[in-house]
Amino acid sequence: MCYNVAMGAILLIDCNNFFVSCEEVFDPSLKGKPVCVLSNNDGCVIARSNPAKDLGVTMGMPYFIAKKKFKNVVYLSGNRERYVEISKKIMKHLERFTPSVEVYSIDEAFLDITGCEKAHKTTYIEIAKMVRASIRDEIGVDVSVGLSTSKTLAKLSSEIAKAAIRKKTDLSGVFEINENNRSEILRNTSIHDIWGIGRNLNKTLRAHNIGTASEFANLPDDFLKRNLGKNGLELKQELLGNSANPVESDPKPPKSISKTASFREFTEDKSVIKNTLNYHSHLVCTKLRRFDLTAKLLIIMLRTKDFKVFTNKIALEIPIDSEFEINKLIYRLFDEIYIPGVIYRSSGVIVGRIVSKHDTQLTLFDSEKRQKSKNLSRAWDNIEKKYGFGSLKVGVIKSREE
Repeated sequence: MCYNVAMGAILLIDCNNFFVSCEEVFDPSLKGKPVCVLSNNDGCVIARSNPAKDLGVTMGMPYFIAKKKFKNVVYLSGNRERYVEISKKIMKHLERFTPSVEVYSIDEAFLDITGCEKAHKTTYIEIAKMVRASIRDEIGVDVSVGLSTSKTLAKLSSEIAKAAIRKKTDLSGVFEINENNRSEILRNTSIHDIWGIGRNLNKTLRAHNIGTASEFANLPDDFLKRNLGKNGLELKQELLGNSANPVESDPKPPKSISKTASFREFTEDKSVIKNTLNYHSHLVCTKLRRFDLTAKLLIIMLRTKDFKVFTNKIALEIPIDSEFEINKLIYRLFDEIYIPGVIYRSSGVIVGRIVSKHDTQLTLFDSEKRQKSKNLSRAWDNIEKKYGFGSLKVGVIKSREE
């Protein structure tokens, strides 16, 4: 197995308290205040400003508890569309520095800046500082920047930079892991804090007395291959500074796309649940169309008040990306699992077996039959581009028997 041992330069850009930062862009008076952003239907806290963290507000804290315990905090309903738009601006902005940009999440991106020293006429660490300063000055969002020779170390570097800002020990927001400090940092870093190490794997490693990143990096290859396979070997190389997972500016299609949310109030009302499923399917289909993808598997989920989960699914012979087609199937799946008299707390729509539209073959008959649905979906997209997300809704009218 070969790895790229040439010392390149990879940045990880991580937006600090991203949802709160987005709100501050639109309302600068929030800066410096304890602010929390809430999940769908104001269920729980999903983002906190540093002052809110200092007060003791925890991630995931239910809103009804937080507002009683922390009365001086500003609580804001989440605005997904606003955050997505700002994320797009940031990701586009990053392309000024290198064409090799891999969007990892709504608030994180990897950049391969190897060889960009000449283009920018400065060092890698100075490029990292330039990236941070330009995002802050031109977009208004503060970010932490990690620099190293592999994705894993760049990710760890950004976490160190973010922690330093939080503790106010270093406000530069930029940190580099290099040959001079890597060994010491790995010795002082818990293996649980390494990107890709989940709870179960952490338990397994600790059962073998492996508690630090340094201890993991020193494990024999045969042990890693036997117990963790290819991923274990790649992680070791990444920790040693060798790039085993290069930055991919053309990411592979996701295996699935999902949208789930709790109801504002628990309900057994079929029309309320169906309208929520409509909303979920629109979000899912909008994302499919945005990336020229289609799906061949549709799943719906209902979760009851006492957390019992019911799902139903259907495999599709022909991939689809239009909510006007998907909603008909959703109603059928819903009717098969809905139980009258049961109180539900949340619902969701998931699509899987995703493929590129370019890999989809349709017969003339199929494409003609479905053209109307596709045209309606495209028209919906155009309306929302002009007037904003949510400017048009499709709903279910409550029938008398319901």
